[in-house]
Amino acid sequence: MTTSEMGRFWDLRAREDAFYFINNGLTYGDPDVDRFWESGRTDLDAILGLLELEIDPDEDVVEIGCGVGRITRELAARARSVRALDASGEMVDRAREHNAELASVEWLHGDGSSLRPIADASADGCFSYVVFQHIPDPEVTLGYVREIGRVLRPGGWAAFQVSNAPEIHARRPLGERLRTRARAAIGRGPRGVGDPSWLGSAIALDDLERVTNQAGMTIERTFGEGTQFCLVLLRRNARPADHA
Repeated sequence: MTTSEMGRFWDLRAREDAFYFINNGLTYGDPDVDRFWESGRTDLDAILGLLELEIDPDEDVVEIGCGVGRITRELAARARSVRALDASGEMVDRAREHNAELASVEWLHGDGSSLRPIADASADGCFSYVVFQHIPDPEVTLGYVREIGRVLRPGGWAAFQVSNAPEIHARRPLGERLRTRARAAIGRGPRGVGDPSWLGSAIALDDLERVTNQAGMTIERTFGEGTQFCLVLLRRNARPADHA
């Protein structure tokens, strides 16, 4: 699957039920919108607490996979600026509509494989949650880690979540697939949940550490190793290292 195909997949999900596909703990087709936005605050608080990280009000932050801005709102309340990217142009358009008051946020339609057009060494922090687990090719996720090393200033941080559980991303049994398709066909269940862009892929921590070091960064802290919700805190080396 190409990154453009991945973007098209998420465009379709945005039109179908953006709130559900960003937080599938909500009811499909009838999401609690207030709960959706509140979950952005509670999730960010939990992640920062587990990683023992605070966002400084003078920091410029990049968010990878912003969706409709669920967590972007909370990042904007804590940081000086946020550049929020998503591979889905439809998600970015909806983010602008839902968050028109956020003057410190720049919404960017990303290419699905890099952090362009963000300049080198222009960010103090990078954040991503429940994004990398949906990328079908682990090499694309590792490419984003390299890009994080490119855009971070020396001493900058990156906090994100990856899956370490390959079994979570396996194709579902035939019976489950047929039941899911039947519910989707009559509008009682989500479409696309058997697609590679939903099932995604896992990342081995050894591979993550190798690429992190190559990109001039160090893994400072992890939480939830071996699970679908492995949290990682990286730090850009104070003296930039040569990229391998």
